Amino acid sequence: MCYARPAMTTRQAVGRSAPSTDGREKVTGAARYTADASPRGVLHGRVLRSPHPHARIRGTDASAAAKLPGVHAVVTGADLAGTMSGRRILDMPVLASEVVRFVGEPVAAVAAVDAETADRALALIVVDYEPLPAVFDVREALEPGAPLLHPRFNDYAGVKPQEQPSNLFVTSTWGQGDPEAQIGGAELVIEGTYTTPVVHQAYMETHSCLVEAAADGGMEVWASNKAPHYVRKQVAGSTGVPEPMVRIHHVAIGGDFGGKGSPMNIPLCYFLAKAAGRPVQMVMDYAEELTAANPRHPAEVSVTTGVKRDGTIVTCDIEGYFNTGAYAAFVPLGFLPGPRHAVGPYRIPDARVRAHHVYTNKVPAGHMRGPGEPQAIFAMESHIDVIARTLGLDPAEVRLRNVIREGEANALGELYHDLHGAETIEAALEASGYHAPPPAPDGAVRYGRGVAIGERAPGGGQTHAAVTFRPDGRVVVHTSIFDQGSGTYTTIRQMAADVLGMSPERIDVEVWDTPETGFDSGAGASRNSRMASEAVHEAASAARGALFALAAELEGWPQDRIALEDTVLRQTDTGERAELSDLLARARAPVTGSADFDDTTHAHVTAFTVQVAEVSVDTETGQVRLLRFTSVHDAGRVLNPMGHEGQVRGGAMQGIGFGLMEELTIADGRVTTPSFADYKVPSMADIPVMQAIAIESDGGIGPFNIKGIGENPVSPAAPAIANAIEDAVGVRITDLPITAERVYRALRAKDP
Repeated sequence: MCYARPAMTTRQAVGRSAPSTDGREKVTGAARYTADASPRGVLHGRVLRSPHPHARIRGTDASAAAKLPGVHAVVTGADLAGTMSGRRILDMPVLASEVVRFVGEPVAAVAAVDAETADRALALIVVDYEPLPAVFDVREALEPGAPLLHPRFNDYAGVKPQEQPSNLFVTSTWGQGDPEAQIGGAELVIEGTYTTPVVHQAYMETHSCLVEAAADGGMEVWASNKAPHYVRKQVAGSTGVPEPMVRIHHVAIGGDFGGKGSPMNIPLCYFLAKAAGRPVQMVMDYAEELTAANPRHPAEVSVTTGVKRDGTIVTCDIEGYFNTGAYAAFVPLGFLPGPRHAVGPYRIPDARVRAHHVYTNKVPAGHMRGPGEPQAIFAMESHIDVIARTLGLDPAEVRLRNVIREGEANALGELYHDLHGAETIEAALEASGYHAPPPAPDGAVRYGRGVAIGERAPGGGQTHAAVTFRPDGRVVVHTSIFDQGSGTYTTIRQMAADVLGMSPERIDVEVWDTPETGFDSGAGASRNSRMASEAVHEAASAARGALFALAAELEGWPQDRIALEDTVLRQTDTGERAELSDLLARARAPVTGSADFDDTTHAHVTAFTVQVAEVSVDTETGQVRLLRFTSVHDAGRVLNPMGHEGQVRGGAMQGIGFGLMEELTIADGRVTTPSFADYKVPSMADIPVMQAIAIESDGGIGPFNIKGIGENPVSPAAPAIANAIEDAVGVRITDLPITAERVYRALRAKDP
């Protein structure tokens, strides 16, 4: 990791690279995941799934399955009729009872002594289906006479009622001014349409849960889920168990990337456990993940811009269609917030973004790193290059001309402080050698470079923290955040160490289960560090103050003349010393400080990401090789350089996979890439020469001046690659992923 600006302050722990707090447990196998739990009497739950994309259920016979030795519970849709699930929109039955709407929809479930017996029981269940007409394309789903997936849409909880029944269930709009009225005043109008595919999060650990129906009428839950308090609320709504009696326990999470925020099988697992009278564990296999979980929405995004001849964008109208699939249950807010980023960090006085969310008979889509944002940014950042090449201008210069500067509002009318967009662009151009001549052609191989930009403010939310000095001399930081693998526990430890003046190695991080704390927003929206930094700083400061008060009482020192130096308390004017453990042993009680963070607004700062891709393209085959990749970040203060770089590299590789190879292909509603033998993600061989650069400043938010990094590196990668390909061979690829076949066809169309 390179730094374009040295740190302006010196700290004991923050700003220094630190290994992952839970890294040793994970690499040695000591970390406990949901599938590792094996309480006495646990049963294995399995799900029977629909083979049809759209069909009426005329009847289900599970009698043979119930009689199979080793089977303790069988549940069908008829048993759970009317029981609905969802994050914000409760439109998905826990088990389908009347109609199935996608291939892979759960229709029955069993709990048995082992997975093999459970699978044998599923094979004995007979479901009588009456196939119905299906629709898979968003445009076709909006045509008059198209199959209507949810005729009783207005009966669902969490919806905005429809005036007329439609597969279009929500439209989100952002913007300012009147782009349609201003388009006539532009010197040139440029239009383009861009499409992106279904993409899965590809976390290593599949969705899993363990549920015990408690004797008091509540339930105990262990699940691979990053938002336990939201899930508790959702599960309570689905099962009828009072929310305080749904107790979510902390376990390690084996990857998330946005996909581990839904209840998934937890409500169904509860009904199985209740019917069996024993705890039930459900672990999805990867065929289930790829065919029935919650992948990224495919999208079609059209961009119309009015520009001046010098490249100034005067108006922009963007309209996107997002294929939600059969249900909106997995959509994080009931709509995707990311399309608002389609207009980019640009100064556009008249701009509008419309995002239409449409039901089809495909696998339900949900949340993946920047929900809706990578699709939108691919469209806009590709379109910026189209504008530049149409006008005969340098694409980087067009971005510099339009990017917002200090004191300027963006295209949505939002005003941020400490803007480093232009500085980040210039740093990326310099570091990548963007303006240097590309390598000379090598036979049929041509070379090119492309640039793209994104920005994102850290989200808001609620969280809690406590810092405790224990009599044995250890310090414990309690948090309500379930770290999904982003390194939050490591930075929490560093932040507490900085405030306390202690070595991070003396500090432990422990996680509260849901009954032990108030509501926590969960991981997401690049907000973990923002929330944790405020709560941990305040809690550590309170604990330190309480410790100094104790020292003043027991030692007779003036409280304003006490310092903590690792494990020693010192009176600053006399030099007298006292061991921390001795002081706490005398007190015979721990010393604690606690704090809450509650700010659901977006931050007043935003973080820019600029990425430059260098590619080679074989004009005879269309094969693209990504040779070099530069990712530059307006970072505020970096808490942990090692962790920051890991976020950058991991996020960039997900963006590269999105751009070049990932696609969950679906034919007639059936996923045809149901394993990693078919669904391709980048491997070590696909990693280019990569450099990550952080531009630090004191303009971030909170006591440590931070900005977000979790989702920022993902979105600009795909358009940077598309732009580099056009720079190399002169063809514009508007549909992801950019495969050799697509490039080859574009080259042949250009020059038969």
